[in-house]
Amino acid sequence: MRVVLAEDHALLRDGLTRLLTAHGCQVVAAVDNGPALLPALVEHRPDVAVVDVRLPPTFTDEGLQAAIAARVEIPGMPVLVLSQHVEPLYARELLSDRTGGVGYLLKDRVSHVAQFVDAVRRVAGGGTAMDPEVVYQLLARRQSPLSALTAREREVLTLMAEGRSNGAIAAKLFVGEKAVSKHINSIFTKLDLPPSDDDNRRVLAVLTYLNA
Repeated sequence: MRVVLAEDHALLRDGLTRLLTAHGCQVVAAVDNGPALLPALVEHRPDVAVVDVRLPPTFTDEGLQAAIAARVEIPGMPVLVLSQHVEPLYARELLSDRTGGVGYLLKDRVSHVAQFVDAVRRVAGGGTAMDPEVVYQLLARRQSPLSALTAREREVLTLMAEGRSNGAIAAKLFVGEKAVSKHINSIFTKLDLPPSDDDNRRVLAVLTYLNA
């Protein structure tokens, strides 16, 4: 199995190279920066690319962008992404291309050698290898922020989105204004909208409703 490796930390890059070689892989290229990754992938067309998300020169998303660009030139090229932290946006971008094997692991998982090697082989074979923490955070991000609201609080927020005042909401729901105010304060709390001199919490709550 031919591998192109991209990792800027020399010790980890050398360790991954030795680990993969010990398990029957041939590391045909090991690069330490974003600009060098895409040419290496296009030249070697590996069975799998093992890529750190953040690479020099800017340490933002060079690794991922190079891998995605390579998959445009070589459709379905398997890519296993390594990252220090869960970055759901990058994970979604990689997973949005449903051709070829893909994986996203936290670097901590590399210490579990058998699991890491299995993930590399699975992705090379066209499968997926997703870190449990990545899956958890992707699912958490998909959950609507409105899910914590009660049915009555949803009614109140809907009427707020229609531009109704507290008095109008109270009349519509046949409750007192004090009850409406209590519901609205609860909505602010559940939507994590603390008091602020700079932001209108009512507007922010309505924006959350509209974007959900």
